[in-house]
Amino acid sequence: QVQLVESGGGLVQAGGSLRLSCAASGRTFSIYNMGWFRQAPGKEREFVAATSYSGASTYSTDSVKGRFTISRDNAKNTGYLQMNSLKPEDTAVYYCAAVRSYGRPEVKEYEYAYWGQGTQVTVSS
Repeated sequence: QVQLVESGGGLVQAGGSLRLSCAASGRTFSIYNMGWFRQAPGKEREFVAATSYSGASTYSTDSVKGRFTISRDNAKNTGYLQMNSLKPEDTAVYYCAAVRSYGRPEVKEYEYAYWGQGTQVTVSS
């Protein structure tokens, strides 16, 4: 098993930046693909970005392309989501997730086995 803890959320003005971190413990992080999802009030949780176990492959949803960057540092057992040019519609609870995999980064919620508790991101206009 792997335990995930997100941090780095907060309140930021539109156009600002935040970097979310996802600290992993319990297992070797480098054998897990990792993803970020978000859930806005009254909406279902949605895919944001994902990276392969090595970080060589990444995917992101169209609404964040060019603004958000997913990365990971396996030596530190930590994944990141750099969020720039934030918009009010990015307001949500952000979750990191992991699954033991050597394949392409997963983009579906049901494909992930482990989840963090979430961190709130609020973007004011």
